[in-house]
Amino acid sequence: MNNVMKYKDYWAKVQYSEEDNCFWGEIEGINDSISFEGTSVKELREDFEGAIDDYIEHCKRYNKEPQKQYSGSFNIRINPELHREASFLSKINNISLNQFVERAIAKEVKLCLEE
Repeated sequence: MNNVMKYKDYWAKVQYSEEDNCFWGEIEGINDSISFEGTSVKELREDFEGAIDDYIEHCKRYNKEPQKQYSGSFNIRINPELHREASFLSKINNISLNQFVERAIAKEVKLCLEE
């Protein structure tokens, strides 16, 4: 996965700011907005890990759940022909359309994580 940092089940997409001449990122999947930065990869990594460690401690101190909770339900919009084909394939495989989509997403997630 390009431009991604991971630490303790947390991750962030990293970007570069030409204007500020530094790398920066924002931690994803949490209940707050926390960013970090550095002028080198080493500084960026240290600030990222420090931000996560501080956030975990803050959440413990205030008895707060750090990870964003996901319901497992979301709406998507896709091409109607793709919808028809997915519906057909789910029926001939004796699974629900939800199961079909979940399997497709799981395969794509696995592929992306292996990159």
